[in-house]
Amino acid sequence: MPINDTAERPALRPVPAGTAPADGELSWQETALCAQTGPELFFPEPGSSTREAKMLCGICEGREACLEYALTHDERFGVWGGLSEQERYALRRRRAGRR
Repeated sequence: MPINDTAERPALRPVPAGTAPADGELSWQETALCAQTGPELFFPEPGSSTREAKMLCGICEGREACLEYALTHDERFGVWGGLSEQERYALRRRRAGRR
C-alpha cells in the first residue's frame, strides 16, 4: 500500500492569526499558477525533477513575489519562485556576500 506522504509536505499556507502580512504581501497567491496544481509538482520526492515546476513558475505573474516570500520566510523545501532549495540557498549566500 503506498504511503500518502503529500500530507507531510509543506504547501502555500495561511499566515497565522495575529501576524497579518502587510497589505498585498500574499496577494500573489490568489492568482499563482501553483495554486491551480497539486503540491507534489512543487514538493517532489528527493532526487525527482523540478523541471516542470520551474517551467510553470517561469510563466507565473507571481514568480518574483513568491521568490521574495520564500527568501524572507526562509522556506527550505520545494520550488518557490522558480528556484529549488539549493538555488535559493545559493542566492541567499550571494546576497549576504554583497552586504
